[in-house]
Amino acid sequence: MTPPEAPKDGNAARGDTPPAVSVCASAAPKPEVMAKRRDFLACARPPARKQGTKGMMVQGRNRKDEGGIRVGFTCSKKVGNAVARNRAKRRLREAARMILPIHGRPGWDYVLIGRAVETAQRPFEELKRDLVYALKKIHGK
Repeated sequence: MTPPEAPKDGNAARGDTPPAVSVCASAAPKPEVMAKRRDFLACARPPARKQGTKGMMVQGRNRKDEGGIRVGFTCSKKVGNAVARNRAKRRLREAARMILPIHGRPGWDYVLIGRAVETAQRPFEELKRDLVYALKKIHGK
């Protein structure tokens, strides 16, 4: 379908149409994704904090630097085959993208660990509420 403001012949000058604007633009910076094993292990060792919910386990630690929010995602084979693990991680990534810029703290690392069955099948709104609850508990609110 042709947008109403688009020229019918397709030969409009470059400056005749309004610029495209993303409706998904967010003012908050995106969290950096952790990839190194040592970063994941540091989130599991004391004095790091952890909080379990029905949909996921969240581990967090204060890096004591001025960097941004970093996040890592993992699912063990208990979650299921590769398809189930990837689906669970996709859902965790999306929840983190929406929640961490608002409720996360700069200078903190977070690891989101998927749970068997629950992460992939739990309603998405409940998964987001689980993440908000876990972050509040980790930060002592």
